[in-house]
Amino acid sequence: MKAYAYIRVSTEEQATDGVSLDAQKAKVAAWADLNGYELAGIFMDAGISGTKADRPGLAAALAAVGKGDALVVYSLSRLSRSTKHTIEISERLDKAGADLVSISEKIDTTTAAGKMVFRMLAVMAEFERDQLAERTTTAMQHKKAKGERVGAVPYGKALAGDGVALVDVPAEQEIIAEARRLHTAGLSLRKIAAVLAEKGFKARNGKVFAATQIQRMVA
Repeated sequence: MKAYAYIRVSTEEQATDGVSLDAQKAKVAAWADLNGYELAGIFMDAGISGTKADRPGLAAALAAVGKGDALVVYSLSRLSRSTKHTIEISERLDKAGADLVSISEKIDTTTAAGKMVFRMLAVMAEFERDQLAERTTTAMQHKKAKGERVGAVPYGKALAGDGVALVDVPAEQEIIAEARRLHTAGLSLRKIAAVLAEKGFKARNGKVFAATQIQRMVA
């Protein structure tokens, strides 16, 4: 079994918290020896903060790890920028058939207990994403109910002077009413677009209405 170490430290951290690159190497080497793994490679990003997306050492480590291997880090803070990023890395390792070990947090997906802890982290990350989506949806529904702008200004409406509320555009509302009348009469979306074009009705860009635009009008 092979273990690959990923170690990282920024210049500031190296001077303040004492977890140097050498210290991280020693911890990972000790874990590999204790657990019967061959330390096959050490990848590092020196002087690069945890928030920096471009980390060549991490990219190389993830590329090297294969089936049955383990990516070992001193702590999750050395590995990723956030819980979400950690989960993404773990999912990539899982697809490769590899494991993730974080010595400080005692997360070790080579064991059943370690897998359980990591899955709990994944559930919490998913819960956080769901809560954010739920709050966003609720806020958008509230704004829509108040007649305020949600995303792009829809056809038939324009922003009021306050830059928030929406007001009707009479000429466009007339076209929408005609589209709905034709739709009620049983015409297809494409046929409605053709009829509107024959009557000289055009979209805001001066072109003939597309079927998708008609669909939004009659919905």
